[in-house]
Parts: sequence; C-alpha cells; structure tokens
Amino acid sequence: MSTYVLVHGAWHTGAELADVAAPIKAAGHEVHTPTVAGNQPGGSKDVGLADAIQSIVDYLTENDLTDVILVGHSYGGMVITGVADKAGDRIRRLVYWNAFVPNDGEALKDMAPPHHAGVFEQIAAASPDNTVLLPFPVWRENFINDADAALAQATYDKLNPQPYRTISEPISLAKNPAEMEIAKSYINFTGDTAMPHSYPWHPRLSEKLGFFRLVLGSGSHEVLFTNPKHAAEKIMEAGRD
Repeated sequence: MSTYVLVHGAWHTGAELADVAAPIKAAGHEVHTPTVAGNQPGGSKDVGLADAIQSIVDYLTENDLTDVILVGHSYGGMVITGVADKAGDRIRRLVYWNAFVPNDGEALKDMAPPHHAGVFEQIAAASPDNTVLLPFPVWRENFINDADAALAQATYDKLNPQPYRTISEPISLAKNPAEMEIAKSYINFTGDTAMPHSYPWHPRLSEKLGFFRLVLGSGSHEVLFTNPKHAAEKIMEAGRD
C-alpha cells in the first residue's frame, strides 16, 4: 500500500480533504492532509510562498514520510512543486489535481488569466492584512458550479482568507517540473471552470510536466465537496504504480 499526502488549495485547510481521504484510507493506504502555512484559520497571514512550501517539507521530515505520493490541488500545485525541488528524495510521484504547474521564477498570478490577477491584487489591497477572499458569486459559478445553492453556501462558509504573497511571489526552483526525475500525473476534472476553458488547466499547464500520466474525471474545481468519492478514485488512479 502507498502513502498519500494531500495538499489543499487556496482558501482551504487539510480538514476539507477528510471526505476525499476516507475512501483512500479504506482502500488500505496511509493518508495525510496537512494544512499549509498561511491557511490555518486564526493563524498568521504574514506568509509567502516559500514559507508555505517549507511547511510541507517540514511536515514530511517531522513525520519521517518517504516514498510519498504527493498530491496538490489548485494552488497546492505551487506547493508540491517547491517541495519536490527541496525534498525530492521523499517523493515517489507528484499528482497535480487541476493545479498550477510553475517553472522557476513564476508566480501563481502569472498563470492565472490577467483579469483574475487584477482582481486578486485589488482585493488584497483593500483588505487589512494583504489577503484575498473570493466573492461568493465567483465561488458559486466558477468554483463549485455542480453544487446546489445550499452546498455552495455551506462550503463557502468554510473558506479562510488566502495570503496574497502566496499568490504574488515567484517560486525558486533548481529544476523545472519537466526536468525532475520524479514520476508525475495530472488530474483534470472536465467541469472545472475556475480557469476559463479558453485558458485551461489542461493542456496549458499540464504540458509543463514533460512526460506525465493524464487522468480525467467529471466535476467542478471543488469536486472534493460535491463528489469526494469520485475525487478519491481519480487520485488513486493517478497514484497507482
């Protein structure tokens, strides 16, 4: 059996991945769902991308995890790429789940549509602590478009402000993902409209991995809430030997 570490996306914590982790555990695997630095509700939001990456490197080290299948959802793709660069000897496979794939010197905002990047900057500038929180209509229509109104509201209420520096700061890598010798997979849920389909997750970002396994599923960006069992099945498909 395998060891999975699931790294959440922006505005989330590891707790929101519990329903995805459960079927993977039931299949006999070990599953960890840490919360990335900067995403703990009530914790410090004075956190940059390097701090976020280091928090997961530290988690792997402190828990002595090796031969890990490291899964990153959305913003989590930034984090797992940095972790692979720093602690690649602990990782068996990287799994990008509708996730950003950065090359050296790129920030998340560089891979988002220009109007998204502008909105993030405006929200952060107006906030008291340089954070970004999605407006509910954006969440409802673009992130969780396969949920009814009640589920959309209930899940939105779980979100916490994202430190803008994790979005704006560029990553520093010794090797770009395509140059890394670690095996890689990309999961694309085809109903995901968090990125416009004219500016897609796949193949625009996935092709930056070089050789990779492609796994397709159905559902929105937040399939972790709307169909966690399906998300778990696709993660295990992406992580299989």
